[in-house]
Amino acid sequence: MAIIKEENLDPVWTRLYEEAGKVLHPWKVSEWMEVGGVAAAIETISGKIYTGICVDSACTLGICAERNAIFNMLTNGENEIKKVIAINWEGKAMPPCGACRELMTQLMPENYHTVEIMLDWQKKEIVTLGELTPKWWI
Repeated sequence: MAIIKEENLDPVWTRLYEEAGKVLHPWKVSEWMEVGGVAAAIETISGKIYTGICVDSACTLGICAERNAIFNMLTNGENEIKKVIAINWEGKAMPPCGACRELMTQLMPENYHTVEIMLDWQKKEIVTLGELTPKWWI
């Protein structure tokens, strides 16, 4: 894990945080569904940024914000992630869940370990997916 000084932080992280913030709008869609309590932004190796929000449903058929952003990326013909940030309704970064980590490892089995993930926005703490998921499908 690395904590980066503000002046050494890649400016893309600020853009990712801001883009995730733009789609972070928690609201209750129905008695059975809430959306937007978590938002994510990913940067691909091409430099494009894709966003997504979480969808929480009573029947558990929802989706995490990170996977939603990844599906948005795939819909647009890209498949290699460089950076990931997910933020909650308080603007705090949070790590991807196990399902999101698994999807990223299957998406990039040879290079998943290089994907950078912002763990703590306030402290500028960044880890790699390889650090979070050191031994995929042993």
